[in-house]
This record gives sequence, structure tokens and C-alpha cells, in this order.
Amino acid sequence: MTIDPPPEPAPGPGEPVPSSPAGRADLAGPVAPVRGARAAFRHWRRTRPFWATVWTALGGFVIFFLPMAPLGKILQVGVGGIAGMAGGVVLMAMALLMLLLPGQRHTAGVIAVIAGVASFPLSNLGGLFVGMVLSVLGGSMAFAWLPEKPAGRKGGPFRRRTRPAGVSVGSGSV
Repeated sequence: MTIDPPPEPAPGPGEPVPSSPAGRADLAGPVAPVRGARAAFRHWRRTRPFWATVWTALGGFVIFFLPMAPLGKILQVGVGGIAGMAGGVVLMAMALLMLLLPGQRHTAGVIAVIAGVASFPLSNLGGLFVGMVLSVLGGSMAFAWLPEKPAGRKGGPFRRRTRPAGVSVGSGSV
């Protein structure tokens, strides 16, 4: 008659996790949800103009917060500061629109490019050129972005189509 050894007690708080027979700690449990979350985020990110949103929001952030910089860094104080803040808010709103409603990416992209170029005379040279360039880049990327095409036929539009032998084509036969 064989007697199984009693099970080992579970480790308490602060105690190290015992190693598996292979000599390494069992990490499959906590790592699996992280990999699943990264894969889900990657799938979600690829269904919308993600990088266009990032660049547009970053440009809007620069244009919005530059008028609040110390006085030594501001080129224009007063109404121009308010116009710069309004332009930054518009750009960040367009970035949010691109991210949440990818079908409206053309409209949001055009508005982002217009607001970015308009920030040049209205807001400290467009956020010292950085905000303007980032918002124009993001708006252009949003306008040009296309959703991923479904995996279908291979070979593209110029692939050769084959017909079964003996099928008539028009007035003659093949």
C-alpha cells in the first residue's frame, strides 16, 4: 500500500512562490491575461487611425499649452493666447473624433489640417512650428488612412481567371 505525501501548504503573503519541477516559477497564469489584453488592444488599434490621432492630439496639446508658458517663451500675449488655446482644443477634439468615429476621419483630418495651419498666425507661430507640423501630419494621416481590407481572394485585380474547359464564351467556344 502506497501512501501519498501530504500536500504542501500554500505560501503566505511575502513568501516566495515554490518552483515548478522544471526549475522556474510558474508564470503562465499572470502573463496570459497581459498577452490577451495586448492582442485585443492591437486589434482595436488597427481598426482606426491610431497614429494619426496620436500626432494630432500631440500637436493640439503643444498649441494649447504654449500660451500658458512663462512670459519669456511667449511671442504673443493677449487675444492670440486665447486663439491658440481654442485651436488646441479644436485639434484635441478632432483627435478624439478620429479615434472614436473612424468613419468621420476625412472630415476630422481636413479640420485638423486647417486648424494646424491656422495656428501659425494665431498661436505663437503654430506652437513654435512643432504643434503645427504635428497637427498637419496627423490630419494628413487621418485623411489617407484606410481600414484593413478583409482577407479574401489573393492575386489582386490583375489576376488571371481560369475557366473550366468546354465552357462557351460568347458566340464561340474555348
